[in-house]
Amino acid sequence: MCPPQLRTLLFVAWLIGYVAFLLSVRRMWTGKYMRSPLARSLFMNMIGDSEAADGQETQEWYRCSPELLGETLQKLFVQSHLDPDTQAFLRRSVEKSGWMFTQLYHSFVSTVLSPLVSRTSINGFLGRGSMFVFSAEQFRQLLHISPEWRAERLLDLGAGNGGVTEVMGAHFREVYATEVSPPMKWHLQRKNYKLLGLDEWERTGFKYDLISCLNLLDRCDNPLDLLRGIRMSLVPGTGRVILAAVLPFQPYVEIGGRWQRPKERLRVKGKTWEEQVTSLSNEVFREAGLEVEAVTRVPYLCEGDMYKDYYVLDDAVFILKALED
Repeated sequence: MCPPQLRTLLFVAWLIGYVAFLLSVRRMWTGKYMRSPLARSLFMNMIGDSEAADGQETQEWYRCSPELLGETLQKLFVQSHLDPDTQAFLRRSVEKSGWMFTQLYHSFVSTVLSPLVSRTSINGFLGRGSMFVFSAEQFRQLLHISPEWRAERLLDLGAGNGGVTEVMGAHFREVYATEVSPPMKWHLQRKNYKLLGLDEWERTGFKYDLISCLNLLDRCDNPLDLLRGIRMSLVPGTGRVILAAVLPFQPYVEIGGRWQRPKERLRVKGKTWEEQVTSLSNEVFREAGLEVEAVTRVPYLCEGDMYKDYYVLDDAVFILKALED
């Protein structure tokens, strides 16, 4: 049997080897992703500059060809741009990715826990991986509301750590949220949001002025049932839905540390962003009894790690209302 001292020595040697491996990988990625101090400084200056919105990369984040959306959707498209709130999120992400020892710790914990725990819960436990979908200004622009506008109830489905909930919640007297991950629930409770069970939000006995469903449609087993439930839970006439979907649409459900296909798969047609937006609008949403009131293209941003400053996916954000019976 191995003596305790030897086991301790082996563990320390393994830990040192693991850290050395991560540092070597980090150096390899540094060259590829321009993570040197000079490149980081140039990037910080770029996003702080008034000409940041003219950068090729950020232009692509918001690019759309409205003529490819069809006559009805063309009139509903809202052009978004890189704004100060988005720039601030990027700055924080760049700064955090440079915290070497914190990132090493996060990488170590993720490696140990990933076979047993979902990535969402790991991020919640570590307090990392914050998401950014839209700014407060972009939110108001889509809903055509002023900074002073207030309504009664907001429901945020799959709220995560509540970062995006805060952007919307300032306009509502009561904020409700659902979440699967226990660590994320803890973050939501700390922010005093009213947590509802996954099967509870439809049976509260009251309706919601706004229901948000952000990047959840491709991560649930029964997306059409979800959409129909959302429609039935809106305040009649004035209730609205703000829904974000990552495109191209690739549905997977995370169970534990594994990914699998959902039980019900939406048939989203087309290959381009515009084609899939049109398919969602004309087929999927209408089948669920919803119609588009506004749509925009924004980047779905996530805080990075020791390998990359931040991660970007293409999002379509819709404002939906219930079709008249």
